[in-house]
Amino acid sequence: MQTVHEISKQTGVSIRALYYYDSIGLLRPSRVSESGYRLYDDSALARLQTILLFKALGFPLKEIRRILESPNFRPEQALEQQIALLKLQKERITKLISFARGIQLTGVNNMDFSAFDTSKIDSYAAQAKALWGKTDAYREFEEKAQGRKEDEQKRIDEGLMEIFVRFGALKHLPPQSAEARETVEALQQYITQNYYHCTPQILSSLGAMYAADGDMKDNIDKAGGPGTAVFAAKAIECALQ
Repeated sequence: MQTVHEISKQTGVSIRALYYYDSIGLLRPSRVSESGYRLYDDSALARLQTILLFKALGFPLKEIRRILESPNFRPEQALEQQIALLKLQKERITKLISFARGIQLTGVNNMDFSAFDTSKIDSYAAQAKALWGKTDAYREFEEKAQGRKEDEQKRIDEGLMEIFVRFGALKHLPPQSAEARETVEALQQYITQNYYHCTPQILSSLGAMYAADGDMKDNIDKAGGPGTAVFAAKAIECALQ
């Protein structure tokens, strides 16, 4: 057990912020001593790490609390999303550095403003919120899943993996090929029919998630062979252009 002062010193989070997290129910102390000291155990520290990662990615505290309180919240999957978002942010920062250096070398003649485009980050964040937050997509997912028997849900999930088997069989083709585009359309329709309305924005976010390192990428590559997840992500990107 660690005191609030020790947690503050270890994490760099101010004592005032930790008190505030307690007051809004975001991070409760594991217990309070007889002397009134807030004490935090390892599970509380792990929750704080998750909070800080979401906060660093620009998620408001209210949304972070809603995500953590979701009955389907999985820390491992959330971490995969956080890593994917951080990679997207790193990519954007690299572009911004190149943009700034271009101005430094050529002056205002550098008119490529694509470095300021945050659409990929925004769409991926929207997917994370749809998965964990009480968004329309999340509510639709809950409604469709409610009452399903385990074997029925398993059949639906296996059907999704069959689409990735199709992606795997197309890896020798360009991701912008007609066959790849048709498979992207089939994927979008399947998700809409069985999970939630898969908008182009959500589909783009899913593509980024498929290509990110983690269990989802591993499962897709297991179904369609190595490189399938990355190919599917590229096919989705091409289909949405």
